[in-house]
Amino acid sequence: MATVSAGARLHFGFQNLSLAHTRLYGGLGVALDEPRVRLHATRSDAVDCPDPTVRRYARRATAVLGVPGAAVTVDATLPRHVGLGSGTQVALAVFAAVAAAYDRDVTVREYAPDLGRGGRSGVGVAAFESGGFVVDGGHPTARFTTDPPDEGEWTVPPVVARHDLPDDWRFVLVVPDTSRGRNGDREDESMRNVVERADATIADEVSGVVTRRLLPAAAEGRLDAFGDAVAAIGRLNGAWYADEQGGVFRPPVGTVVDELSSHPVVTGVGQSSWGPTVYGLTDAAHRSAAADAARAALDAAGVDGDVRVARPCNTGATVE
Repeated sequence: MATVSAGARLHFGFQNLSLAHTRLYGGLGVALDEPRVRLHATRSDAVDCPDPTVRRYARRATAVLGVPGAAVTVDATLPRHVGLGSGTQVALAVFAAVAAAYDRDVTVREYAPDLGRGGRSGVGVAAFESGGFVVDGGHPTARFTTDPPDEGEWTVPPVVARHDLPDDWRFVLVVPDTSRGRNGDREDESMRNVVERADATIADEVSGVVTRRLLPAAAEGRLDAFGDAVAAIGRLNGAWYADEQGGVFRPPVGTVVDELSSHPVVTGVGQSSWGPTVYGLTDAAHRSAAADAARAALDAAGVDGDVRVARPCNTGATVE
């Protein structure tokens, strides 16, 4: 039996969505210690798994690996389509578990495109590999115009910067009880619309924030400076997405972001991917106050939801 455990990830945004620049996308994000996916795989003559989503990933994994099948059991999984990277983390976890069950020494980065992963952002793959705060180099715009190449016909974007984050940092996660984030064909259509009309000057602003503010703060472990830079990047990205999602942040996420941003113990508030997950940065000493502020933000937005506080994860997935 092979057991794999991997944490969720937050996606802070992209460095560029304009076709006017030579590199497209370029994701920024961080690995989290929780919530986690944890599953087991054993060799089998066919694919056997009671969870329909995981079963689909297992079929893909066995086909890519060229093995007859696998029995997969799930201890815990990630909430789907809420901005925590469930698709990539679960797909890679299943693949790694099936490969390990067959004593196959593989790298998920090499096989991720065959699993349909890494087609835009490389943050999820990098988070699975090594955790930490990561910045990827994006894709060549000449190949990734408004549509990515066919599945398997790309390479995962290279990691151009990675830093461990301090052990006492905490991310407060707020998941409003509202519609799930865009995915599948709808996400592809929305991204196509965003890229076709993206303002190139926003990418220049994002670049300045990344190089002069975010990366130095990450390298030096300065919480407030890191949070300020992350929040700025989130709002700049929101300007690209405003027409597609109904504002810089999708409703009612915008209200949650504004309310949580006003609390003195929370910084770096933003929307992960298409949401609805909202994140904010605090430290271990203020985790309870940050969680209370998150619940108050949900109340102000008039929605129910879940709140949790998670550590950043500076290691990748575990394979046993």
